[in-house]
Amino acid sequence: MSAPISVCILACDEELELERCIRAVQWADEVVVVVDEKSRDGSEAVARRLASRVERRPYSGDIDQKRYCTSLAKHDWVLIVDPDEVVSDRLATSIRRVLVEQAAMGQGGGGDSVVAYQLNRLTYHLGRWIRHGDYFPDWKLRLFRKSHVHWTGRDPHGRVEVEGPEERIEGDLLHYSYRDLADQVARIQLFSDQAAHALVRDGVRFRIRDLILRPPARFLRGYILRGGFRDGIPGFIIAAASSFYVLLKYAKQWEKQAELPPRSPDDQGLPG
Repeated sequence: MSAPISVCILACDEELELERCIRAVQWADEVVVVVDEKSRDGSEAVARRLASRVERRPYSGDIDQKRYCTSLAKHDWVLIVDPDEVVSDRLATSIRRVLVEQAAMGQGGGGDSVVAYQLNRLTYHLGRWIRHGDYFPDWKLRLFRKSHVHWTGRDPHGRVEVEGPEERIEGDLLHYSYRDLADQVARIQLFSDQAAHALVRDGVRFRIRDLILRPPARFLRGYILRGGFRDGIPGFIIAAASSFYVLLKYAKQWEKQAELPPRSPDDQGLPG
């Protein structure tokens, strides 16, 4: 006997990644996929062929979309997986062992019963597995009882807060993050837009020191303090890209809050 589990996935134009992702969790009792209405490739068709439940929904932000997806799950135990992630065999074994233990405790257990588990994500980028810097270790709280958590944070990086004990679990969540550097830059643009919008929406005041100090601090943290240099050239590129993301986030916050006047068609950029 094991506690039943639902796997929840959000998808948008990730046909190939989604099939690999779902096939790695076919052992689960249920797979729920919410497809962004903007998706134009075969993601929905793949989901309907392999998943237990599929819904189309306009994207409403990372936090709200994941909250909605988990609300569709039939079971209390939920595993959140992104389409570009794959549950490794070792991780799957660890998860199944946890579910057996939870079933033995009657799924409720006592006051000390663990209600959430962190998974370590291992990223593949620029031709290698990245094992240092900001990318590793990368513990994410993805396995939990939905009755004991609530969503919080700021888009595009929502997270769950746990009401009860949590632990870490063995095995890697394999993360095939970017197709290439162009894909990484495109996502930096997207995520920095979302982050800046969330800062403005939440009334966070722009501070010049954030724009000046946080980007180099992010680079030094990833490349020096966390050993990103050990990953060679990919480690340098990743640290620089992370720094660039931080720079864009605060620069776009300033741009949105400064309410710059629109450029007129006759404006040649010359002083008056």
